Amino acid sequence: MATAARPEAFRLGTDESGRHPLPWLETPMAQARALARAHALLLTGPAGAGHLELAGLLAQAHLCETPAQAPCGRCGSCHLVRQRAHPDLLAVVPEAVRLRLGWVGDDEAAPKSDAKPSRDIRIEQVRQAIDWSHQTSGRGRGKVLLLHPADALNGPSANALLKTLEEPAAGLRLLLTSTDPERLLPTIRSRCQRVRLALPVQDTALAWLAERQLSATDAQALMAAAAGSPLEALALAGEGIDAAWLGGLPLRVAGGDSAMLAGRPLPRAIDLLLKLSHDLQALAAGSAPRFFIDSRWPPAADMAAVVAWQQALLRAARHDEHPWNAALLLESLVTQAAALWPPTTPPGAGRRTPSLHSAG
Repeated sequence: MATAARPEAFRLGTDESGRHPLPWLETPMAQARALARAHALLLTGPAGAGHLELAGLLAQAHLCETPAQAPCGRCGSCHLVRQRAHPDLLAVVPEAVRLRLGWVGDDEAAPKSDAKPSRDIRIEQVRQAIDWSHQTSGRGRGKVLLLHPADALNGPSANALLKTLEEPAAGLRLLLTSTDPERLLPTIRSRCQRVRLALPVQDTALAWLAERQLSATDAQALMAAAAGSPLEALALAGEGIDAAWLGGLPLRVAGGDSAMLAGRPLPRAIDLLLKLSHDLQALAAGSAPRFFIDSRWPPAADMAAVVAWQQALLRAARHDEHPWNAALLLESLVTQAAALWPPTTPPGAGRRTPSLHSAG
């Protein structure tokens, strides 16, 4: 399996001009400003809406040395937030998220090659954060503790956080992110004020992607594959996926060919196959595909068989932290998909579905 290049480290907050990285965060930013007295905010919304970006903006605004409606982007504190070097900002994230964000430096050791990075926020991280919160502010504007995603708090770490949420240290503000707040302890939810995010409308998302040099064809196809998230669409583009790639995947999988998915992180490959299984069920029911909007498809497969394949994918997704041989697992899952059609069905005998994105 190919080794993925180390990602460019994700930066919190605005650039030097004070410009928001995501224009659709204006509304939740205004909502959060109206809750300025709240010591804990829970940022909730669909995946890919920009939870961490919003948390970074709020942290930067809280610590900014020229306080206003938004962070200035130019002062020393704004610069330190952007570099993740501010002594009064602590971002607590699972090891797996840290690696995905590129937050591995000289002082942040990468996991051993034979160990899977944890998806949990561990109790040791929370205890260290609590100790940090009681230390004196380094620059005198209070402190910000960011937990992303709070959904990753396991039982012990969530319980360890409760006392700090109930009686925070003086000057401490907590920012928690979540795509599924019902997974959090009710006692955590009740101690936070909610700020709700939403995915941008299509025109805003496509314009934002166009600014990042994506063609209209690719942007529409990637937006569909990303379930309406321009951030996720941009991530797919960064992995070399475009409209042509998406258009060819269904027939390649139906032919038992896993080459297009080879070398990709296993969670990404399984996610794409799960979306493919969803669209196959939609086609079997006489509906239009949702994720692969302009692709060539084999003849409709039996619904029960597709559901069985989807269940196999879901089992693999639940255990993708297991030290599988990724190439063999992927080949097995694609082979199961190919068995949905009789061997006599030529892979190229599919039909093309029209793009539905323009109608949405």
